[in-house]
Amino acid sequence: MGKIKRFVYAGSIIAVIVLLAAVLWFEEYYLPLSFLVIGLAIIPFFIRFERKRLRTEEILLVAMLGAIAAVSRVPFAPLPSVQPTSFVIIMAALAFGAETGFLVGSIAAVVSNIFLGQGPWTPWQMFCWGMIGFTAGLLKDSLWMNRMWGRNLFGFLWGFLFGWIMNLWFLIGFYDQLSWPVFVSAYVASFYFDLAHALSNVFFLTLFSGVWMRILTRVKSKYGLLNPEDTPVKLPRSP
Repeated sequence: MGKIKRFVYAGSIIAVIVLLAAVLWFEEYYLPLSFLVIGLAIIPFFIRFERKRLRTEEILLVAMLGAIAAVSRVPFAPLPSVQPTSFVIIMAALAFGAETGFLVGSIAAVVSNIFLGQGPWTPWQMFCWGMIGFTAGLLKDSLWMNRMWGRNLFGFLWGFLFGWIMNLWFLIGFYDQLSWPVFVSAYVASFYFDLAHALSNVFFLTLFSGVWMRILTRVKSKYGLLNPEDTPVKLPRSP
């Protein structure tokens, strides 16, 4: 089974590289090929989760965290890019690891768009929020994620990265001819929204990360959920 998993992952990576090259070569197929790239980047995570032997409580926990991340986005809809969704995803990843972080982020995008509207942007949001959780999980044992400034810097940077990646689907979906002036104008226009996302991440991480981590750590240690052999990040009481 291990060989099959490695074959699937390696095949997905190769396919993504080939499709990315095709996107750059065949300009008229930017949008459909980009969707294939995003899909192939997401599929291995769901395959791995599907093949794992998980208890009902563990599946329920992932679904619950994804639902919390999704629902927390809805009340802030009138404020563009200001929402605690990224914060919830980061905390889930710090407590339960990179794979759980990716799944929570992907679920949050799909579920929240049930209320806010599904569209061609949904797969891109699944990928972006999933990668926020994935990278947070990869760095959860690093020194800088154990410090307030490190977590805030991580959230701030991903506020901009999220917007920059999402700009790509807008550009390839609505512009027939891409050029540097078009790229620059799109990214300049999104600066306010990216900054709002980055600052909201810093706000929620500063105020609530300590409380959330203590709650999630207690749930993990008490019930032994989602890779109990991993040690969640321990947040200090003061910055």
